[in-house]
Amino acid sequence: MNYKLVFRLLGRLLLMEAALMLPSLLVALIYGQGDALAFLETIAVTATCGVLLSQLLRTDRQDLTARDGMAVAGLSWVILSFFGALPFVLSGAIPHVVDAYFEAVSGFTTTGSTILTEIEHLPKGVLFWRSFTHWIGGMGVLVFTLAVLPRLSGRTSHLARAESPGPTFTKLLPKMSDTAKALYLLYFALSLLECVCLLLAGMNLYDALIHTFGTAGTGGFSNYNASVGAFHSPLIEWIIGVFMMLFGVNFAMYFHLWRREKEPVLHSEELRAYLLMVLLATALITCTILPQYPGFFDALRTAFFQVTSIISTTGFATADFNFWPLLARTLLLLCMCIGACAGSTAGGFKTSRMLLLGKSAYRDLEHTLQPRKVAVVRFEGKAVQESTLTQVGVYLSLWVALAVGGTLLLSIRQTDFVTAFTAVLTTLSNVGPGLNGVGPTENFAFFSPAAKLLLSLLMLAGRLEIYPVLLLFSPNVWRKN
Repeated sequence: MNYKLVFRLLGRLLLMEAALMLPSLLVALIYGQGDALAFLETIAVTATCGVLLSQLLRTDRQDLTARDGMAVAGLSWVILSFFGALPFVLSGAIPHVVDAYFEAVSGFTTTGSTILTEIEHLPKGVLFWRSFTHWIGGMGVLVFTLAVLPRLSGRTSHLARAESPGPTFTKLLPKMSDTAKALYLLYFALSLLECVCLLLAGMNLYDALIHTFGTAGTGGFSNYNASVGAFHSPLIEWIIGVFMMLFGVNFAMYFHLWRREKEPVLHSEELRAYLLMVLLATALITCTILPQYPGFFDALRTAFFQVTSIISTTGFATADFNFWPLLARTLLLLCMCIGACAGSTAGGFKTSRMLLLGKSAYRDLEHTLQPRKVAVVRFEGKAVQESTLTQVGVYLSLWVALAVGGTLLLSIRQTDFVTAFTAVLTTLSNVGPGLNGVGPTENFAFFSPAAKLLLSLLMLAGRLEIYPVLLLFSPNVWRKN
């Protein structure tokens, strides 16, 4: 590993994080609830560490290898979460370091799981930063840095590839910096559109920004204990539900629409499968929960909101689905596992991987019946390389191993199985709420510090698609180039 280059990049990321705390500082100053000093101290510490790393570790070598890119991706999310937790600790909002780190990791990874029990009593600046971390982490901190600092390194595609969600990585434009700028322009435009819609629906600016950050990053932090249900507004629920579904779509689709290229969008297998899953899950759950609601449209709205919230891995809630029938909860668990599209801000296993696994299994079945037949798996109109199919299978194995291992470790504390399993599943999939003890009206405060660190690691693994986090434990990564 090129230590000087890696830590210099981490220093620049810390400088970027310090700059991104300025809006939260402004909010803290406007409301004057005593948390401004915490942000000033955090910005000073973060910026100082960033300057020391970026300026003292100068190097002439700018050849960023794939191994360096993985190291930067893994280390950056761990370090940024640590410094991002400082405002919680210094303001006294979350005095315990492990709890604050859990909350920061949950924010940056856009998971939305929380240890907080009384959210509404916290200072406005702290709550703004808590939700703003969703917006930062949604598209990726490294992608954001590449968009702002295009001369960060000679081979920046390794950075984006290391934190890009999905089985494959494709640049939309020849230059990685141009791709990053295009992605963030689309991300900002959609976020602005949602914020305007929420303002027109009756939200004040502060609430609209908080819930826009949570929707855009598919994170789900709200500044109310009852989440979106606190507004008691069907219009707001429909707006947020639709935008949760939109942010679960591969951003390449919006890029094609922006360039008036309709064919890739109309013929996208993943997009069709994703929308079909939303439609079917909403229809089935609506029929299942209909006896619990006064009318069909109330049940439809509630089902649609929870389906889009879970499948996009956002985690907003308008109902306690712990009390829904078993079929409805099972469908939500399936949505939690699958997640939305690759290339979106959502977590989960990804729809594209499920389609590739299904097509690969069907091809193997055909081969069993007709051994001499040569069949090629095709996806989105293109032949899929065998190496990609192998990677998808390996990723599934690692994903299942982490889910099983995490559940076993949480079970040591004698937590009931459903709570332990869904806590691991929801953190690994970056969803937020689970079932039973970690349901939509509950929180993660009762877990031990060790369990919270384990769940934080699972959140990081889920957001970074496992490999960058696992590779941090490999001695080969730490060897000098």
